[in-house]
Parts: sequence; structure tokens; C-alpha cells
Amino acid sequence: MGEREVLFEFTQIGQQMRVSAIDADTKIEVIVITPVTASRYQMQALAMAKLKRRLAESEGQGGVAPQRLF
Repeated sequence: MGEREVLFEFTQIGQQMRVSAIDADTKIEVIVITPVTASRYQMQALAMAKLKRRLAESEGQGGVAPQRLF
């Protein structure tokens, strides 16, 4: 993914943390929900992994798209 600028936003909702990761170039945003007991590093790592996957999918490198459950 190189040296992309990624913006993170943390919002606590009860005992959960909503973490948004936004790619500054493409404006693609992903959201993960984590326990508030997780470290900031763990929260960012999870959000970053999801963002990398989403960016790869949007660039046609994602392989098989995940199936919908509903």
C-alpha cells in the first residue's frame, strides 16, 4: 500500500469503540467496532487491515468478493 495518508477517528459507544479509517487520496472509509479494552495500536491495526483489503478490492486485486449473509 506504500506511504498513503490514513486518517483515524475514534468514537466510544458504551463499552465499544467505533474506529473509522479513511484513505486521504481515495476518500474510501471503513469502520470497525472493537472493545474499549483493546489498545489503540490494536484498534488501528484492525482498521488498517480492513482498509487495505477494501483498497485492494477497489483496485481489482481483491480476488473473490466476500459472500453476503443476508
